[in-house]
Amino acid sequence: MGESVRRLARDMRRAVREGPEAIARRRRARLAESVAHARAHSPFYRELYHDLPPGVDDPELLPVTGKKTLMARFDDWATDREVTRERVEAFVADPDLVGHRFLGRYLVTMTTGTSGQRGLFVQDDHCLAVHTATGLRTGAGLSARDVLRTLARAGRTAVVTAPRGHFATLAGPARAALDRPWLGRLMRVVPTDQSMESMVDELNRFDPASVAGFVGLLTLLAGEQEAGRLRIRPALVIPGGETLSPQARERLATAFGAQVRAAYACGECGFLTSGCREGWYHVNSDWVVLEPVDADHRPVPPGQLSHTVLISNLANRVQPILRYDLGDSVLMRPDPCPCGNPLPAVQVQGRAADLLTFPAEDGERVGISPMSFSTALAVPGMDQFQLVQTAPTVLRVRLRAAGGADADRVWQAARDRVVHLLTEHRAGHVTIERAGEPPEQSAGGKYRKIIPLPGP
Repeated sequence: MGESVRRLARDMRRAVREGPEAIARRRRARLAESVAHARAHSPFYRELYHDLPPGVDDPELLPVTGKKTLMARFDDWATDREVTRERVEAFVADPDLVGHRFLGRYLVTMTTGTSGQRGLFVQDDHCLAVHTATGLRTGAGLSARDVLRTLARAGRTAVVTAPRGHFATLAGPARAALDRPWLGRLMRVVPTDQSMESMVDELNRFDPASVAGFVGLLTLLAGEQEAGRLRIRPALVIPGGETLSPQARERLATAFGAQVRAAYACGECGFLTSGCREGWYHVNSDWVVLEPVDADHRPVPPGQLSHTVLISNLANRVQPILRYDLGDSVLMRPDPCPCGNPLPAVQVQGRAADLLTFPAEDGERVGISPMSFSTALAVPGMDQFQLVQTAPTVLRVRLRAAGGADADRVWQAARDRVVHLLTEHRAGHVTIERAGEPPEQSAGGKYRKIIPLPGP
């Protein structure tokens, strides 16, 4: 662990001990610093904040931003004049550069575009150090048994994720392995483009102390654990990317005999929250401003579901993310969390990419994770897709081809890959329909890639 991470972690512990006012004091100071830095070095923010008074430390004084606006003004948004859209696009086009330093000093990550547009995010070492330090909060409160289980496995971490691309789940471990090879040996990326049998075998051989991945896929792995094919004993399971139901939480905890600490984060702010044993997400509010708001961006009180949520990342100086509309609907806990963590806690309603289940050809039911479909549908010319299960054995595919792409060719390639994926999972009899309508956006501004069959 680097000295900067240790220093940041000490300050985070001190802030929690000192209480809410100490946390709020740090947040206000860091917001004022972030706003001042953005105004001084980002042409976009200099223009946006032209009429604001100096020394702003109240987020409600700031105009709202969003992915569409920032990506359209990418070059003016960055505070480093060498960071340009053209250079970043060229960098992420090369899968061999995942985790490598962009311009010799930055980490670049991208998102798949669930809000309608792919995000490209650049972070410096300070932002990454804050991310690492806040991550230590996830392990707080582990029992003596869990600590011993972690030590017995040398702290090994498995991340079950997409097989390729500059996604945070790949780029982060890759950067760690490049910077500190010894740490890289304790992290294993388990790609989702292999068979379940291969994934199970790899996890059994690696024997991780913690396992992270999307909820749907971790649920499938829980089934393998229950069947006795997967035989791992992690101390910690970290599901993310999708809403975790109480039933899924209980199943993961029981199957693995582990603590479950769900993660709520995003490409814009990878250290947004830390999960607790009570199933809440505690906002790292000494380094993040999180504002539940209504459709007009007015504050929503604790205990009431918001229309959307605005976040301010107080660590990223390269691409300032200030009062950014994330599009998720959240509920702020109105009372102290029973876990004892004094940081504000939220529940999230806006991440609901569910597992798709089908009757298999042999009469059983099979489940396929959203990540598997995302991997399969990474076809040239594809701008966006949405899968809608309209009947137990009918899957409707909504597509939006990129500008200049042949929509019929994109559809044929997408259909072939979906058929192949279904066949691999013993569901080759499922009917695939081409939708006439494009992917539909939710009220919260998100495009759900997967819309399962409604329950009874």
